[in-house]
Formats: sequence, structure tokens, C-alpha cells
Amino acid sequence: MSLFEAQAPRPLADKLRPRRLGEVVGQDHLLDAAGAIGRMVAQHRLASMILWGPPGCGKTTIARLLAEATSMHFEPLSAVFSGVADLRKVFDAAKKRRVGGQGTLLFVDEIHRFNRAQQDGFLPYVEDGTVVLVGATTENPSFELNGALLSRCQVFVLHRLDDAGLETLLARAEESLKRALPLDDGARQALKAMADGDGRFLLNLAEELAQLPDGTVLDSAGLAAAVQKRVPLYDKAQEGHYNLISALHKSVRGSDVDAALYWLARMLAGGEHPEYIARRVVRMAVEDIGLADPQGLVQALAAWQAYERLGSPEGELAIAQAVIYLATAPKSVAAYMAFGEARHAAKDSGSLMPPMHSVNAPTKLMQKLGYGEGYVYDPDTEEGFSGLNYFPDDLPRQQFYRPIDRGFEREIKKRLEYWEKLRRKKAE
Repeated sequence: MSLFEAQAPRPLADKLRPRRLGEVVGQDHLLDAAGAIGRMVAQHRLASMILWGPPGCGKTTIARLLAEATSMHFEPLSAVFSGVADLRKVFDAAKKRRVGGQGTLLFVDEIHRFNRAQQDGFLPYVEDGTVVLVGATTENPSFELNGALLSRCQVFVLHRLDDAGLETLLARAEESLKRALPLDDGARQALKAMADGDGRFLLNLAEELAQLPDGTVLDSAGLAAAVQKRVPLYDKAQEGHYNLISALHKSVRGSDVDAALYWLARMLAGGEHPEYIARRVVRMAVEDIGLADPQGLVQALAAWQAYERLGSPEGELAIAQAVIYLATAPKSVAAYMAFGEARHAAKDSGSLMPPMHSVNAPTKLMQKLGYGEGYVYDPDTEEGFSGLNYFPDDLPRQQFYRPIDRGFEREIKKRLEYWEKLRRKKAE
């Protein structure tokens, strides 16, 4: 670093970058002596790895410190700004260093932004040890990285910073700034909540607040007015999308109405389209409630229709109402399971003919062949039930639908048991 560069202004987050691995906050599960990366450093060896975690959790810093701890040359690249030509230069330089006895740690930020062919380009150089690859990504590697590359790298999950980790960063910021942040206790907690686990964002906010006049003390409302609120981390096309809709669905299935409302609100705050949520709510109604409460599907479809007519934000209340209804409804997967078993049976049994009494006979030839013979019109019977078997003649009767003794299915169960009793009686 030149004299002039050293005198240039630097953001607080850059000034406070850890200078050794022990100063990294919130990632002890990987970096301490018992952690996977900590053990590698202790043995002075590194395997290629993917660091997967949210923004501001220390991925870049960890990569740089790993190079220093193992005496490797640190070569940073960004997949956003680099192409094949840049990679070739890096690999050529790494080969020359290797001849001289020095290894190269190639750090690729946003590695998921490289396409599949570019990712394949790493393989021979990682395989023969020309470079130790440390890739950083905020996206699920299972979705975004080649299987061949993943098989050559260990994936380490970095945590979003918790309250204790964020408080540590605030203390370091105040020490560097040589002043306490102008916040009361409530505002300090609100500041950490705004950061949403992102240490870099927290330090940027702290630096901004430090510019306020001496004597200022902000409460939560004053803090909200002084700084811009952070948008919740949520990628509608990637893992965040699947994680949150899964949490919403399982909260409804688990009859946790308040958690379901929380995840619904999180998805809407993150910009998820309400019609996607409405479609998923319909699925919840048929998959998890079913005939335990047939009104569940009615409520879900009505909410979807209400949103289409009202739009946002009024229509979102209809979706919330449907979520509340489904979360508080009795649950049953009997219909879901029954249809699955029926599909397997249909696939396994081939093209069996329906019993003759169950098919129509619109022509004289079909009547002559016995089509429709023996059919009994159920409403004309005394019980309104003929007891005829509608399975193929060559397929034994099977029970797919097993209603539970809960909600409306309790009544269905009684009805089915009554009909089965009649069927056995008529068969005698």
C-alpha cells in the first residue's frame, strides 16, 4: 500500500476487518480449534472449499486470512467482473508460483455467477493442486454449482451474525470511532435488527450514526428516521424462496397459526408475488386438510379470487384469512394418501376391463355382449346403496381411502363403515 493510499479515507467496515482468524465474529463452528477449517489451518494445509453464507458474514475476510495463515499467495477474483481470459492469467501465474514452491489460494467471490462451462474450467487446476479454490456464494451450492466442482470442494456453511456477534462489532466500532453510538437501549437493539445478521451493513450504519451531533440520543423511532431501513434478505428465485414457502406450509400443517402469519408476512415483505402464495395455499388445503374440513379448499380458492379482484395490499388480507383458516382447521392427508395408492394400483394393474354392470350399452351389439348387465340404480334401492363392486373383476377390492376420526372425516368414516356393512350383508 502506498503512502497516499494509506491516507485515503476508508469505510469503517474495511478498517475493522479482522487481522487474524481468531478475530472473525460468529463463525467459531468452523474456525476454532475443533472446527473443520481450524483443523486445516493447524495442519498448515487447505482443501478447496465453498463458503456459503449470507452477505456480511465474513466470507471474503476468511479467505484472505486463510491465505496468510498458510503462507499462500492470495488471488482474488469476482465472478461478476472476470471472464475466461482472467482465469487463464491466474492459472498461468499459479503454475509459476508452484514451481517456485508457493501455493496459490484463488478466491472467487459470487462463484455461482460463473456459468457451467466456466465452472468446469476450474476442475483440472483444482484437481492437480495448481490452486486451492475458495469460492464464496450467497446461493445454495446444490442449485448453482456443478456436481463435478462440488465433488472436489468441501462446502462450509457460514452463519448470519447473531445478536452477540453484532454487539461485538458495535463495541469494536465504538472503540475505533472513540465515541459511544448515540442510541438508547431500545434503539441499539433496533439497529441490530435492521442489520439482519449482516456485519458489514451494521458497521456502515454505525459509521453513519457517528456523524450525528454530540449530545444526540436516538430512540427506536428516531433511529428509523435517521437511517434507511434494510430490506429483508429474500431472493424470490433462489433458496430464500424455497425456505420461506416451506416454513409457511409446514407452519400451517403444524397448526401454528402465528408462525404461519409471520412467514406469510416475511414473504410479502421480501417481494414475493401474492398469487404464488395463493396457489400454494390452495395446495395446502387439498394436501394437508382435505376432507377433514372441505371448506378449507373453498376458503383458499375464495382468497385467491379475492386477491385477483382487489390486488395489493387489500387482497393480501384475504390470503392471510385463508392461512388462518387452514392453520386452525383439522388436518388430514387421507385423500392425498388414497390418491397416491390408487395411482400405484392403476399403474400396476394394467388395462383391466371395468365390470360389465358399470359400463354403458349404447348399441345392440354391446347389449348382446352383456354391457350394462346387472346394474342396479342405487337411488332406487331402500338404503340408497346397491353394494355392487366397481373394481375390475380380476382385481380384488382394495381400500385406498382411510378417513381419520377427526373433523368432517369422522362423519365420512361412519358412512363408509355403514356402507361396508351393507355390502357384506348383500354379498351373503
